[in-house]
Amino acid sequence: MRLIESLKKRKFILFNIFLTLYIGVNLVGGERGLVSYYEKNKIQKNLIGVEINLSRNLDEIERKIKLLSTNIDPDYIDTIYREQFKFGKKDEIIIKLQ
Repeated sequence: MRLIESLKKRKFILFNIFLTLYIGVNLVGGERGLVSYYEKNKIQKNLIGVEINLSRNLDEIERKIKLLSTNIDPDYIDTIYREQFKFGKKDEIIIKLQ
């Protein structure tokens, strides 16, 4: 009986303690907490890196298409021909650097 009466008198303090604990736990954990923030930040940095890599690949492919479509570059066509068909002249030495 004393316990219940004591709790009734101190219910405002207990409510504040539980509210503070609830806010603290959700600040650190949870869907919108600090841990989730750092995980999402890491994922964002990885995606930015992937986007940069894809942009570079796209620019390179567009450059190759431009060399083959509008102004036909005979040197580039010769390079592709030699790479694809492993073609070389009799007196040439072919060194593959990749």
